Amino acid sequence: MGRTLDEVMAGLPQDRQERIKARAAELHNEVEGLKALRKLAQRSQEQIAQSLGIKQPSVVKIERQADLYLSTLRRFVEAAGGTLELRIDLPGTGAFTLTGVGEIDVAKHAA
Repeated sequence: MGRTLDEVMAGLPQDRQERIKARAAELHNEVEGLKALRKLAQRSQEQIAQSLGIKQPSVVKIERQADLYLSTLRRFVEAAGGTLELRIDLPGTGAFTLTGVGEIDVAKHAA
């Protein structure tokens, strides 16, 4: 009979157990795709559509897109009740948050 995950983990050196637990925590904090984000936010496609002022089939299309404008991504995240931050890691500078990306300049579009 096979061993359980707990039994396998218990047989590993302590430092390896800690690395595995740390990576599992990282993966837990990652969300793959907008559909998963929407579900995590406990929102339906219809609720997102209403918030965005579009129809539900358009939400399906957005969720399936591999390449989005940052403004579309920002609006989707906000419709799910969240905020969008773009984190950049550059060698020698560390991590920083890039601001103002994906924001729609209302004054510019009104002209």
